[in-house]
Amino acid sequence: MKRKLETIGLCIGWFAILAQFFLMFQNRQTDILEMVIRFFSFFTILTNILVTLYFTASVFKLKLIPFKWFFSKGTITAITAFILIVGLVYQVALRGVWQPTGLQRIVDELLHTIIPLYVLIYWCIKVRKNDLRLKSFLGWLLYPVLFIVFILARGHFSGFYPYPFLNVPEIGYEKTLLNISIVFATTLTIFTSLILIGKIIIKKQTKI
Repeated sequence: MKRKLETIGLCIGWFAILAQFFLMFQNRQTDILEMVIRFFSFFTILTNILVTLYFTASVFKLKLIPFKWFFSKGTITAITAFILIVGLVYQVALRGVWQPTGLQRIVDELLHTIIPLYVLIYWCIKVRKNDLRLKSFLGWLLYPVLFIVFILARGHFSGFYPYPFLNVPEIGYEKTLLNISIVFATTLTIFTSLILIGKIIIKKQTKI
């Protein structure tokens, strides 16, 4: 059952990522190099790649050094938290910004809704939840920190900001920093919630 869920996750993930790349390539208004950089400038894309690489490593039991990291304790819980952030931020802040149609709408829902929910369900029923502690995940905050630093630095020189709530020229540094603070607070809340859910699940399992 676990392998089947991981195989489905692998297929959905790679389809959504590659389809989004194709759509951006097809509709690009910049040169190819800039388009590729912009593609990888979305937290949505980076996090969905992490999710899909995890499923890929699990299905094919990839034990090489780049993939061994996915089997470290707490890795899938951290990835689950970040993909939930992707979904939550989209539903709250971005869904009303644009109305995609056709294939773009399907891909959009996969990346921001279906995959986050799928990973949460997978985490709830198939991931070991022993020894989940908040301090174990604090190092994971380096991922969004580096992302934010890169986006703000590159945006300063290129003028491209992938998300309106990070668009400094449009909303100013004060509002941008407030938005970043809200996202980080939400991330910590999700980490804490997953830890609590994990403890509840373990308690129920020990009673059976």
